[in-house]
Amino acid sequence: MKSAKTKKRVSQLWLYLLKTIVAVIMFLPIIWIATGGFKTLTEFTTSSRIIPQNFTLENFTYIFRSSNIFLYVRNTVLLMLGTTIGTLFSSSLVAYPLARMEFKGKNLIFSIIIATMMIPNIALIIPQYIMFGKIGWLDSLLPMIIPAFFAYPYNVFLFRQYFRSIPKELDESATIDGCSRVQIFFKVLVPLSKPTYATIAVLSCVFWWNELTQPVFYINSDEWRTLTMALMTSYMYTSGNAFVINWPSIMAAATLMILPPMLLYFFGNRFLVGGIKTTGLKG
Repeated sequence: MKSAKTKKRVSQLWLYLLKTIVAVIMFLPIIWIATGGFKTLTEFTTSSRIIPQNFTLENFTYIFRSSNIFLYVRNTVLLMLGTTIGTLFSSSLVAYPLARMEFKGKNLIFSIIIATMMIPNIALIIPQYIMFGKIGWLDSLLPMIIPAFFAYPYNVFLFRQYFRSIPKELDESATIDGCSRVQIFFKVLVPLSKPTYATIAVLSCVFWWNELTQPVFYINSDEWRTLTMALMTSYMYTSGNAFVINWPSIMAAATLMILPPMLLYFFGNRFLVGGIKTTGLKG
């Protein structure tokens, strides 16, 4: 018995050691970025040490002194909140009849919605750019916020799966009490679907906080520039005939950008795991 217990403890120890090594490897880039923000430009370009020899806060003060950082934060937050609210509202509304009602062609409609997930987003950007240009929405957040109010297929799938896991007897009881379809949705399904709402909200916020491709296509002026665009362009300058990239300032800005998604995931992890686990309970 002791031998078996000893072998089990040794195997668990090796497993924990392996997990620790993998975790360190996964976090090394983040650690490198975070420590890089405390280096001078000379040390960053000449030394490969992870830990800075001389810590400096100059890069962090440079971010707030030399760029419209608060304007970029405002634009990014507006984009993140607008798209998240839009996708939560529209995707849940689209998923409701697909999960709780019976009508002809329901499965075909759902199949078509899921099939659109196979189309790469990058393939749609050029026609969307032309369309939004004719409407007059370019150089604003509208080309990214408004489409969110027309539902995203993956979010529709998550909502539909969760709605189908809720007993339909609740709908029947609410109907007997005099509730309409709209009241059933808002008073029964929405309160019971908080894990899925939280899951999609966290995923949407993180995605749009880090999104670069669409802002680069649609935004031209500094007025509507997002944090990712600023991170790409705001810390580059010319010195004489040389083009200089201020890597330590970029690392400092990237460190500040990493913190909000990490905090969001930390506080929303319980809902995120619960929402993903329950979406596949009923097909």
